[in-house]
Amino acid sequence: MATYSELMAQAQALMAQAEQARKDELASVIADIKAKMKQYGITVADLGNAAGGKKVGKSKSTAAAKYRGPNGELWAGGPGRKPEWVRAVLAKGESLDSYRI
Repeated sequence: MATYSELMAQAQALMAQAEQARKDELASVIADIKAKMKQYGITVADLGNAAGGKKVGKSKSTAAAKYRGPNGELWAGGPGRKPEWVRAVLAKGESLDSYRI
């Protein structure tokens, strides 16, 4: 039976072989994709985000701010996690009424 270090060496050798095979096949795969795109008139824009475009993130809340923090930070007071400055104010025992806009 092989030891752990021998198996790890074999695994690393196999991973190196697999990476080399991937690199060897990559050029032909890319050429095939380009040929099919040309054949069917597909553009990179047709592929959408699959082509590595920017991901569209979740937009920020559009609720009107109800509170202004000590450094000018704004907060609408909605559900969810409170901003750090709000937690700090509440930890001091202060009321948020003094920060209301």
